[in-house]
Amino acid sequence: MKFSFEIIKLLPTINCGGSSKMFSRRIAAARPLRTSFIPRQTTLVPQRCASQAAAPSGPDYPNLTDIEDPGMNGGYINPPRVKRQFRDPHADWWDKQERRNYGEPVHEDNDILGMFSPEEYTHQKPGTAALQLGLFVASVFGLCAVVGVLYPDKQSVPREFEGGLERELGGPTAVRARAAGDPL
Repeated sequence: MKFSFEIIKLLPTINCGGSSKMFSRRIAAARPLRTSFIPRQTTLVPQRCASQAAAPSGPDYPNLTDIEDPGMNGGYINPPRVKRQFRDPHADWWDKQERRNYGEPVHEDNDILGMFSPEEYTHQKPGTAALQLGLFVASVFGLCAVVGVLYPDKQSVPREFEGGLERELGGPTAVRARAAGDPL
């Protein structure tokens, strides 16, 4: 047997004097759920006839051969494959962001040809870009060569002084510089 819990008078009522009454002694009461009678829904038209009567009366699906429909898309009119990026941005489009008119058929590769697809790079030809990349690499290597010729090399053996420059750095009481043979 299932029970439903009714919450009765959860919020206290406030008198005119501002004091609140106590909660009801009976906050939750457990009562069995009542089974509700659901009437059977009947229609005037029998169900098997209703599904046949509601069939769409549109044109039949075209049966096309492989020659008539090489793309096998059911005779869908596929517009030319042109990226929306190359359409005139100042034309009077119905959808100005996507550069598309109302009711215009959409290409089946719209995800590749739409405005939100990666932009096709048309700023320079590949030959010009390769030439510029080569010039950049040559200039970096040329700069490295110039710096290598003009910048003095580090000495192979650093200079050593007798006593580790003890006298020059303040004498025996000064903090001594590392002398040859001292531990690292």
